[in-house]
Formats: sequence, C-alpha cells, structure tokens
Amino acid sequence: MEQHEGGGGGGEGGLTKSAAVAACTAMAVFYVAILYSPTLVLRLPPPISFKSYMIRRFVCAAISSVVSLVVCFFILPITRRDASNLFGVYGIRLDHTWQALVFPLSLTSLMYSGSFALKFLSMIQASNEYLNSGGTVSVVCMKTILWKIVDWVVSLTSSISSWRNYFVAPLTEELVFRACMIPLLLCGGFSTYTAIFLCPIFFSLAHLNHLLEVYAQQNFSLVKACLVVGLQLGYTVIFGAYASFLLVRTGHLTAPLVAHIFCNFMGLPVIFSRRSDCSFLCSLWFSGIVIVAFVLGMLSFVWMLFPLTAPQLYNTTTEKCSCWHGYCNWS
Repeated sequence: MEQHEGGGGGGEGGLTKSAAVAACTAMAVFYVAILYSPTLVLRLPPPISFKSYMIRRFVCAAISSVVSLVVCFFILPITRRDASNLFGVYGIRLDHTWQALVFPLSLTSLMYSGSFALKFLSMIQASNEYLNSGGTVSVVCMKTILWKIVDWVVSLTSSISSWRNYFVAPLTEELVFRACMIPLLLCGGFSTYTAIFLCPIFFSLAHLNHLLEVYAQQNFSLVKACLVVGLQLGYTVIFGAYASFLLVRTGHLTAPLVAHIFCNFMGLPVIFSRRSDCSFLCSLWFSGIVIVAFVLGMLSFVWMLFPLTAPQLYNTTTEKCSCWHGYCNWS
C-alpha cells in the first residue's frame, strides 16, 4: 500500500517491520507497567482512598501517552512539512469534527439495537405498571423524571470511575494504541488489513494485568479468572480491530474515540433477554423482540460499515494528500 511522501511506504526512513512491532510492544508494556510504578518503583505509600488511587493511575496513563507520542515523533519518518502539522500525523484534527462524531457514533449504535430494544420495552412495561397502579402522567411526574435524569448526570460526572471509563481510559488508550501504533505499523511496511488486525493484539496485551487483579482481588480460581479475562480479551481484540478500522478509514482520531466512549458506556451488546419479573410468555416475547432487534442491527451495521466510514466524508481530499492512516489508498 502506498503512503504519502513523508509517511512513506514499508520500511521508508529506516523503519522496518521488526522495529515497528518492537516499538508497539514496548508502548503496550510501558502503558501497563507505569501504572504500578508509584508503589513498586517510586515506593510511594499506598493511596488512602480509591479516588487517590485512581488519580495516580490517571497521571501514569497521561505520562505514558505523552511518552508514546514523543517516541513516535522520533521513530516515524516525519518530514519538515509533516512536523508543521504534527497533530495530523496522529489523527488529531479539528476539521470534519461533526462527521467524525456523528457517523461513527451512529454506526456503533447499530450494534446495540438489542440493548436499545430491551431498554424501550422495560420503559413501556414500567409505564404500564405505573398507570395500572393508579398513577397519572402529570407535570409533577414529568418534573420528577427530569430531576432524576439531572441527578444521574451529576452523579455520573462526579464519579471517579466514570472519569476513568468515559474519559481517561478511552483518550489515553486511543492515543497510544491507535494514534501511535497505526502509523508505526503502516510505515513499517505492514498492509492496511494486517495493521488493523495486528494493532488489537497489542491492545489486548495491555489488559493482561487484569488476570492478576481478578485472580488476586476477587478470590477467583485460576481457571475462572482465565475464563473471565479471556472473554474480556476477546472483546478487546474485536473492539480494537473495529477502532483501528475507524482510524484507518477516516484518518480522524475522534472516530475511534467516540466509539470507545460509547462502548464503555453501553457495555456488552444485549443479544437476548431473560426476565424473571414476568410470565413465561412475557419473557419469551421480550427475548424474541430483543433478538430480532439485535440481528437487524448487526445486519444494518455490516451494510453501513463502509458507506459511513468512506474517507471522502472525513477528508477534503483523498488524492495526493498527507495520509498517515491509509485512507488515501484504501482498497
């Protein structure tokens, strides 16, 4: 696959496949290892609270991201012209922002059609139960619902775990495992599809530390811990490939970032529903609708995958452009 003059094709600027893989491996290891440096290396006292513990991790993740960006600057064959638009090398751009927000978010939401169907059915059932019990839809009722939504938003923004799941983790992981690694792998000589499916392997390596945490902190057996973490690693590989695909197709880091935040918020897609709070026929009805919604959503996702990620939607030009992510010559 061809790249632009500065980014280079395979091996340009002295960057080889082995060097690219070594750099990506080092970044993945460093991203995890630095999280344990405050206690193991700096010998700092244990954090006094979960909040202080998470703040330490936030600082470590930020340092890891900055170090990875700087290292990539020296490894990648960046010319003077590229250096003037350095953020563009990493896919950090301000142009076509609304496209990078709306289209990938709409595409990703199709995978959660089953989840949305279940939420909608649950809301309908709760509303019917409320009305059957003598409740009425009034202004007071609507205000109560509105205040509950406001309270939920406030509690979400004030939660340190929410900041980790919806801001720090997505941002730092996308910077390291997409913005840095995709250009490295492509400039190292890997094909587009190889880079897309190789990048998630490094992404999954960064989650292997969860095996130790699950095994040690939750008192799981080694087999159960391996199964739990194995499922998580499988999901990270699939999502990592999808996020890499988004960056390569769009050249815009916002695309995988918004998909990452949304998936963290939604969790695993709901495929079917088992309800114990209603009759067998009711449970069967719920499950059937959810399954149909999930299947239709996935079919729509596959159908719209390439149209909603067309490079022309996210870039003013796709010919003879400064392309570090492969969208100029996608095939």
